[in-house]
Amino acid sequence: SAVSRTSTYALTNASFPYIKEIADKGFKEALSQNPYLKKGLNVYRGHVTYPPVAEALNLNCRLPKELGL
Repeated sequence: SAVSRTSTYALTNASFPYIKEIADKGFKEALSQNPYLKKGLNVYRGHVTYPPVAEALNLNCRLPKELGL
């Protein structure tokens, strides 16, 4: 149980700044200002937005800029 607790804290500490940024700025503004958040986007409004995910699932990919992000 010590490892799972430690890994939970590590994941929370790594994720929290991004979650806070999205909460403070809103989804679209946070993505437009932070390229790392935009790179982490995989799906938006039913479209796969990350080419490796689309390729792995044999689906079409629509880049975030094509979807107004």
